[in-house]
Amino acid sequence: MTVRVMLISPSAAAAHEPRFGDDGPLDAAALRRTRAAGQLPAAGRVLTAPSPRCRETAAVLGADAAEDEPALRDLDAGRWRGRGLMDLGASEPEAVAAWLTDPDAAPHGGEPVRSAVARVGAWLDGLEDGRVLAVAAPAVIRAAVVHGLALPAQSFWRLDVQPLSLTELTGRGGRWNLRCGVPLTQGQEGTPGDRGHPTSPAGTQSS
Repeated sequence: MTVRVMLISPSAAAAHEPRFGDDGPLDAAALRRTRAAGQLPAAGRVLTAPSPRCRETAAVLGADAAEDEPALRDLDAGRWRGRGLMDLGASEPEAVAAWLTDPDAAPHGGEPVRSAVARVGAWLDGLEDGRVLAVAAPAVIRAAVVHGLALPAQSFWRLDVQPLSLTELTGRGGRWNLRCGVPLTQGQEGTPGDRGHPTSPAGTQSS
């Protein structure tokens, strides 16, 4: 048996610059996009990160009874929470440069990228066989991919997770195959997007 982990990124507002830790409830436009995305794939266990955005995305997609999973909480951006990358680049260029190049740096006073990768990786490796679906912020999904494929931690910033996309990791015992970037409407059972599981700049919303 293997573990099949299906990670869904939440819908995002498009009206403003993405901000660190932007995990508030969905606005009207994000709600419309989520309703148009279709339903979630079937799974034996359905989880959500403990944030309003992820919970609401899960509920709108038909998983209103999804179980909160603390290990899937977004990366803690500390005092940068609520601020945009362009704003920070102008006011704290050296701190932002350190953040974008050193996975052990935490100039915001929150969680280093390497720690987030270790946290999400421990959750991933601890899953039991079966199908698990989880709605989680892009940073969490990126951390799962970095851990699952044993990528250098610096790769975290090179991965882009689109809103309402499906990233799938299949495997066990530290060996994972990746299928990423699939729109929900193409990832349903029985559609062309669900026929294979090939091995295969970071979104700011959850950085």
